[in-house]
Formats: sequence, structure tokens, C-alpha cells
Amino acid sequence: MQQRYVGNSGLRVSALTLGTMSWAGDTDEQDATDLLRAFVSAGGKHIDTAASYADGRAEAMIGSLLGDVVSRTEVSIATKAGMSTSDGRRTVDTSRNALLSGLDASLARLGTDYVDIWFAQAWDANVPLEETLSALEFALRTGRARYAGVSNFNGWQTAKAAAVAGFPLVAAQSEYSLLQRKAEEELIPAVEDAGLGLMAWAPLGRGVLTGKYRGNIPGDSRAAHSILAPYVEPYLAEKPSRVVEAVAMAAKGLGRTPLDVSLSWLLSQHGVATAMVGPRTPVQLKEILDAQLTPLPPEISRALEDVSEPS
Repeated sequence: MQQRYVGNSGLRVSALTLGTMSWAGDTDEQDATDLLRAFVSAGGKHIDTAASYADGRAEAMIGSLLGDVVSRTEVSIATKAGMSTSDGRRTVDTSRNALLSGLDASLARLGTDYVDIWFAQAWDANVPLEETLSALEFALRTGRARYAGVSNFNGWQTAKAAAVAGFPLVAAQSEYSLLQRKAEEELIPAVEDAGLGLMAWAPLGRGVLTGKYRGNIPGDSRAAHSILAPYVEPYLAEKPSRVVEAVAMAAKGLGRTPLDVSLSWLLSQHGVATAMVGPRTPVQLKEILDAQLTPLPPEISRALEDVSEPS
């Protein structure tokens, strides 16, 4: 698997990042073991998690696999702090106390004394940005984190954070795919101007770009889940469906899969360092690892961009 630099930094990550949002939930320990082993065997190096994933249990599951399944030095690990979910309600707190306490708890669960990238998971309008950044800087200075970044910040928030940090931020995380191209408006120009790398989450349009929802909703899919359905439903509307059909047509003409076409388009976009995929099962990961991940013909890319152009 291709290894790519993150922005202007010396950090290199795999073109695909193994996301763990479903771990300790839909993905049990055996499947997680198989996922991690297959991902690393295919050349994957970067794992993404967060303290908020399954209330820390996803981090703990990763920690239980380090050493037995893969060594700590075989992978780079990113985690995030500043967000929690309780009773379906999301709480953001990026105060210095909350962030640093969260990081120490994350390190304990992961069973490591450092993470490769640490992210403030969301913008907090109630906390001065300088305070949030001071926590990131302290983590870097004390060796708890090798690099730092921001997650789910918009364009001006990212630009401001990079400008006032006083230390290098290396990455920004944001949703980006053929079904969600809002990042192109302000975020990607800001990321490129600041020398950051974009780590794109939901690169498959929350699973919709794989084509599995064409015609019906599979019973084992997120869209069939009472809690997770609202996460997918916006991308099952008429316009996203036209994009999915265009991707499927392109894939058929190229002899590739819709998944491959979607990821290949994304990885060719300006500023993108890695696509953060979140397979829940080894079968899903195999389809991802079988993708060619090579640039699309220019005329195909232009056609897909025309049909997916934001309103």
C-alpha cells in the first residue's frame, strides 16, 4: 500500500487508514483481530480511533491487540479527545483539563506512552482556541503525542488554529467524498495554505458509494439499524443516488468496483493524505484491500465531478 506524507510534515501514513468507530460495538474482538492483521499484512500502517468511540472501549480493544497481533512499532496511531456522547447527546469540551485528562486516559487504554497524532475532535465555541491549542502543545512537548491536528473544524477555524498555534499542526480530519464535497469550498484551500494534510473520513459516502444500497437496503447495513439509519439516510436521496449510478457506470466501464472508483477519485484530490475507511467485518475490508487505488482517467474524473458538484 502506498505511503504518503501528511501535508508538509515528515510524517508518513498509509493511503488508507483503518478507522475503528465500530470496534467494541458492531465489530467484536475476533473481527477486530482479523481486520488489524489483514490491514497490516496489506501494507496498512495507520489506525484511527477516539476516546469517544464506544466510550473508550475501541481504544481498549486496540490496546489489547498491540503486541500480540501487531507490534507498536508496526503502526501509527491517531486518537482524538474533546467529545463525548451520553444518551444520544453529544458534548464538546476542549478545555485544557478535559483534553489532557482525556489523553492520559486514552494512553492507558491503548497501552502505550505516546500516540503518533493527537486531535482536538471538534471546535468548542465555549473555550478559547488558545487554551485548546495549549493542550496540544503540552502533549507534544511532553512526548505524549508526536504530532497534533484538528478534527471537524471548518475552513476558517482550521486556518485560525494553524496561524495562532505557535507550533506545527500537521493534519485536519473532515468528511470528504463524492457525496460530500463541502470541504472543497474553504477547508481544503485552508489546509493546503497552512501545509496540513487532510485525513478524509467517510470516503465512501457512509457506505453508499459502494453501491450496496442500489435498489434496496440490506438488512445488515447501517441504514437498516434504527439508531444508525439517520447517519446514512441523507445520502439515499435523489441527487446522491444519481452520483452513485454515475460511479457504478464508470466502474463497469473501467472493469473496477464502485468502491475502487470512489476511493481512487478521493486519493487523487488536492491536499488529501489518507482515506479513513471503517470496515466493520473482514469481508468488507477485503473488498477495500482488493481495490486498485490508481488514478482514474481524466475524462472519468471530470464526469464524476460534474454530476456530484455541490449545489
